[in-house]
Amino acid sequence: MLAGMMRYGADRMLDLLLPPRCLATGEIVDRQGQLSPQVWRELDFITAPLCHCCGTPFPYRIAAPVAQLCPACIARPPGWHRARAVFSYDAHSRQMILAFKHGDRLEGAPAFARWMARAGAEILEDADYIVAVPLHWRRLLRRRYNQSAVLAAHIGRIAGKPVIADMLRRVRPTPPLKGMSRSVRFRQLKGAIAIAPQYQNLLPGARIVVIDDVMTSGATAESCARALLGHGAAQVDILTLARVVRPVDTFV
Repeated sequence: MLAGMMRYGADRMLDLLLPPRCLATGEIVDRQGQLSPQVWRELDFITAPLCHCCGTPFPYRIAAPVAQLCPACIARPPGWHRARAVFSYDAHSRQMILAFKHGDRLEGAPAFARWMARAGAEILEDADYIVAVPLHWRRLLRRRYNQSAVLAAHIGRIAGKPVIADMLRRVRPTPPLKGMSRSVRFRQLKGAIAIAPQYQNLLPGARIVVIDDVMTSGATAESCARALLGHGAAQVDILTLARVVRPVDTFV
């Protein structure tokens, strides 16, 4: 009890010295890691019904006894088993995610991880290991931290699962993928991700959850899944904070 009271007192003192601010707008809020009510209302949280495989939300509820797939996953089944995300990557979430990714706004990581753990509860329950999408070492030197590894560490503590943040390696640099078509993204990432040799013996039969901040085309997730499955992983799932959401009829 005493330790809890001391932590509470320390948190209150920190709030007085550095007032907690909204992760998106910077306005003052009640507690660290919160969003303002307006930002919370604007975020497009992804909920069922959704594609069982890629997690794309359906605009309608399907009355069916089996898991449903979107047209894209039917036409081109991805390498991973399931992908889940908290909310859509759009004008309302972009600034918050870019600040976390490039602006040293790491105070949001605990809250992001809690949301991701809820959105991915089903896949985390099945996991043997949690891993992070890697950065090439040159980019990591410039950025000083891997945002996916930061999220993975928090999610591992919440889910009670082992985290191996450096299991995946970016063996060659890839250019920024923003603005590239889906097919170009896939070509750029082909063979760019590999398994660190010291962990290869852990993969046969293992169920892996890969953590990333945003899923756009799925090219990065596909490259990670291929590397893991190629070394014997039984199943690969993807969990991200956000994902680009397109109408389901535009995927094929």
